Amino acid sequence: MNRALRCLACSGLLALLACSAGETPVESGTRLGILHFGNGSEPQGIDPHVTTGIPEYHIQAALFEGLVSKNPYTLEPEPGVAESWTVSEDGRIYRFQLREDARWSDGQPLTAEDFRWSWWRILHPTTGAPYNYMLFPILNAEAFAAGQLTDFDQVGVRVLDERTLEVELAYPTPYFLQLLDHHSLFPVPRHVIEALGSATDQTNPWTRLEHFVGNGPFRLTSWNLNQSLTVEKNDLYWDAEQVRLNAIVFYPTENSTTEERMFRSGQLHRTEGIPVDRIPVYQAESSPALLLSPYLGTYFYNLNVTREPLDKVQVRRALNLAIDRQLLIDSALNGVQEPAYTVTPPGTLGYQPPKIFDFDPALARELLAEAGYPNGQGFPVLEILYNTLAGHQRIAEVIQQMWKTHLNIDVTLVNQEWRVYLDTMAQLDYDIARASWIGDYVDPNNFLDLWITNGGNNRVGWSDPVYDQLILRDAPAAATQAERFAIFYEAETRLMEAMPIIPLYTYVRSHLLDPRVKGMPENIMDYTNYKYVWLED
Repeated sequence: MNRALRCLACSGLLALLACSAGETPVESGTRLGILHFGNGSEPQGIDPHVTTGIPEYHIQAALFEGLVSKNPYTLEPEPGVAESWTVSEDGRIYRFQLREDARWSDGQPLTAEDFRWSWWRILHPTTGAPYNYMLFPILNAEAFAAGQLTDFDQVGVRVLDERTLEVELAYPTPYFLQLLDHHSLFPVPRHVIEALGSATDQTNPWTRLEHFVGNGPFRLTSWNLNQSLTVEKNDLYWDAEQVRLNAIVFYPTENSTTEERMFRSGQLHRTEGIPVDRIPVYQAESSPALLLSPYLGTYFYNLNVTREPLDKVQVRRALNLAIDRQLLIDSALNGVQEPAYTVTPPGTLGYQPPKIFDFDPALARELLAEAGYPNGQGFPVLEILYNTLAGHQRIAEVIQQMWKTHLNIDVTLVNQEWRVYLDTMAQLDYDIARASWIGDYVDPNNFLDLWITNGGNNRVGWSDPVYDQLILRDAPAAATQAERFAIFYEAETRLMEAMPIIPLYTYVRSHLLDPRVKGMPENIMDYTNYKYVWLED
């Protein structure tokens, strides 16, 4: 173990002592180049093709790299595994030139075939990848994923030689380069996965510590469940000279109050969030550690439309209209967030979504009566599901009270730890569930393609063939941005008329960052490129 990493042994979740007498983990970490990172929840896994959460992506971004990366200051695409690329005049053919020194962390060369095979894996119907639709702009990718096409050679991914990959799109896709930095398009190590079992088996053990191989700026070196996950600098990474951190320790910190205390006691350089009641304290102190910034994300509730009485649109509309969003934000969130009435954050790439409803308890009661529940009579007791976090509980409690006050209905609250909660939603084994979506790329499509029929992240059971046509066929064929946005507006209007979700607020990102952390600028995607980060006394 090299000198810079000796202190990792004493960096457990509740450690108060550092290796050097009197030093906190943050102090020793700053000196030794070890970033201590609060990460919200214990990751469900680190296979980039089968996970969907932010805690997982924070780790995957350190362990993998796509064809392109993003600049954290501008969010513009920049070279990753591909050192260069060309685009045809019609915007449909992309040709990527891979780096000669691209390597897996075990020293094996990383080739164009690795990307082709990885994309075959995520698109294969038996993989069951929830994000496979991210690749649907590629020619015939959707047909292959649906099992309508079995010959992957007909999908628009071609290996021209060991270092040249050509991608043919079904239609021009303005955000395609942004997609290439998404974890669903990361390469995975075929030589490791196939040696351990089936390529499409989600239980394949290739991501276990003893087997793991990646291609990012860091490599996995320890994983103690519910305590910490550590990555160390990967000396075989093509741009290793630019990586200034020696290691990152990710901590599962579901309790935001505990996490904030860890920050104050010098155990974390960065928190995933901050308790809302602590924000005024940091503001009063003019603390440079407090960061509040716009965030490309929406917090909402999923409604399971396959269950009674949520299968009735009048009930779904009544639940939506009976929530005073501004009061919710003021009482549960200290006034920090912005009310949301659609899933797409206003102003995303200049797009302005529709607003077709507002807080209207009188109309909500009328709709509930139309559905057969006058004054809430006979309405079953439903459950609100949320993953363990105090903030989610506060929001659920306020909404519980609003529905009792305005609709005279009762709901109960159920919390589950992160992995169980994700499984419960994926299996549609819930009534109402808290959810959120953070933009994977800056385009309205990223929020609207969530709701296509049988989409990997459509966890409400809603289906509308007209909506599918608008999002999957009409919008991609639009000749201009204005025409494309008009189609999105029509589709989102249909979505909010059907109301399979309850949008609650557009995020304002809040977390704590030690001023000694450099190269981690605020941006609307809360995106971090770890090779830009360093620690400075």
